[in-house]
Amino acid sequence: MSSPFTLLWAGAIGLILGLQPPQDSQSRIAFASRRDGNWEIYTMDADGGRQTRLTRRSQHDRFPIWSPDRSKIAFGSQVSTTDWDPWELWVMAADGRNPRRVASRIDAKGLRQWSPDGTRILFASGGDDNLDVYTVRADGTGLTRLTSARGDDRDPSWSPDGTQIAFSSTRDGNPEIYVMRADGSDQRRITTNAARDDQPAWSPRDSRIAFVSARSGQRDLYLVRSDGTQLQRLTSDPADDHVPVWSGDASRIAFQATRGEEYDIEVIRIADRARTRLTGTPGYDGAHSWSPDGREIVFISGRTGTEAVHIMDASSGRARRVTSSASLSPAWR
Repeated sequence: MSSPFTLLWAGAIGLILGLQPPQDSQSRIAFASRRDGNWEIYTMDADGGRQTRLTRRSQHDRFPIWSPDRSKIAFGSQVSTTDWDPWELWVMAADGRNPRRVASRIDAKGLRQWSPDGTRILFASGGDDNLDVYTVRADGTGLTRLTSARGDDRDPSWSPDGTQIAFSSTRDGNPEIYVMRADGSDQRRITTNAARDDQPAWSPRDSRIAFVSARSGQRDLYLVRSDGTQLQRLTSDPADDHVPVWSGDASRIAFQATRGEEYDIEVIRIADRARTRLTGTPGYDGAHSWSPDGREIVFISGRTGTEAVHIMDASSGRARRVTSSASLSPAWR
């Protein structure tokens, strides 16, 4: 066992070298990798160590998300490559034990979230251009359909107290942002614009909802309160900005900025709209997730020729690669 002196000395050396101090020992990253032939779920430490395979199935398993108490992982499983919507929602223990299917025909690449109390999972499901929002318990019981309007209802996002849900819907012709109670009642539209409004992301601290809108002619980030008031535009450069992800303290939003064929990750500070471009390599940088302390961002990058998991400083963009094989869908615990 390391002595306190050894730990202090190691920390001092790290500071001298300009390295990030390690995340706490409970900080793990879930991700998908096909290093063993097909896509499976793995976990690893924040430094890339202790990479552990959790699923061992013939299906492709991707899109892991941690439960709030870190005891479970929900993920998407592709049961067929020919059906229109071949993905199912599965849940397993954080060590890979007891995997079980809890829902079918999910919107594979759409937003899915655990409820703040960890009892339910929120997702979109359906087909034939008619997605609806559902919740289900982690054991597969209590499947509840929350929306049933014509059109697509997708990308649902919990309020921090778990009493409300934001989502996007095409029920009125083009995508707009809606809010409803957690039981599906009181569905109300909070944006009204001829352009596309989608990808809502509820602040983890208050009633603000970040979303993406093309109302200016390009894709930009906006903020709005859950009652539809205090609409604010956050970004306004020539890039198309999308996939907003809040930091845990709700002070910043990481997002993807697209310029032609280049996909970069940027961060905007809400208080003063200060915008920092963290990546600038050709190709894809995205699928981003904040570290628990908000100091780092895990993401996928193709900068080395293979899309692998990287971790970067959320201020400087200094990055390190932590997987060597093709990887996707990193999620920080």
